[in-house]
Amino acid sequence: MKGLKLSLLALGVAGVPAAAQAEIRSLDETAMGNITGQAGVTIELETKLNIDRFIYTDEGSLEVNDIFVGGGNRTDYFSEMGTNITSQPASDKLDNIRINIDIANDGDAIINILPMSFGAVDFTIATGAWNLVGQGGESTTVMDNFRMDALIGSGTIRIDTATDRLNLLTDFAIDDLDFDVPFLAFGIRDLELTGAEYDLSAPQPLRLFASVDMDIFKDTSAAGGEALAVEMDSFTADMRIGGVLIGGTSIGSVALDNLAITNTAMRIYGH
Repeated sequence: MKGLKLSLLALGVAGVPAAAQAEIRSLDETAMGNITGQAGVTIELETKLNIDRFIYTDEGSLEVNDIFVGGGNRTDYFSEMGTNITSQPASDKLDNIRINIDIANDGDAIINILPMSFGAVDFTIATGAWNLVGQGGESTTVMDNFRMDALIGSGTIRIDTATDRLNLLTDFAIDDLDFDVPFLAFGIRDLELTGAEYDLSAPQPLRLFASVDMDIFKDTSAAGGEALAVEMDSFTADMRIGGVLIGGTSIGSVALDNLAITNTAMRIYGH
C-alpha cells in the first residue's frame, strides 16, 4: 500500500507542467510552522454528567452524593427580560458550547469558550447530601439540596509561557441558587448574582454578567514550600437572596449592591 501511494504521488507530480514544477519548493521548518495549525482546533460540546458519590478521604471523609452537571432544562432564565436568552430549547444537557483551541506564536495556549449560536450557555450543578464521616461511623450532613442554575456569556483560558500562569477570564450570572445547611438549621433560597450595573427595572442582557479575571500558578507558601496560588485583583457584582431560612422558616430577603472583592490571594498546599 505504501508503494502504491508513492507511485501515485510520483505520477501526479509527473503530470504537472514543467513551468508549474519550477514553482515547487521544499519548505524549511520555519515555513512549515507558519502553515501548520493556523486554523486551530474547534470542539462542539454536548454532555451531561452524573456521579453517585464523590469521596475525599483524609483521616475521616467528606462524601458528596448525587452530583449532576448539565443543562437547567428551562428557558426562563432572568424572566424579567421576557425572552429566552439562551436561544435554545429546554434541555438537561450542557450544550450550545463551542471551544476554540489555538497555540500562539509565543507558545501560549489560548482556549476560548463560546456559544455556538447567539445567546448564553446555561448550566446547572446539583448535589445531594454533603456528609462528614468519621472512622467510627460518625456522620454530619453539612450541606444538602444544593442546586445552581447559571449562565455563561463567554470564557477564555490562557496559559502564558512567559509567566507560567493560567489566566481565567469569564462572564457569568447565577439565576437561582438554593441550598440547606442542616446541622445549623440554615438555608438559602433564590440567590441571584448579576453584574454590578444590571438594573432590574430596565434589564439589559449585556449588563447581566459579572466578570471574573483570575490567575492560577505555582508559588511559595508561608512555610517555604510549593503551593497552588490563586489571585483575583477585583470582582464586582450585585447579589439578591429571596429567602434566608432559619429552622425551615424564612426570616426575610437580603440584597447586596455593588459587592466588591479586591486584592484577594490564596495559597493552597498540603500539611
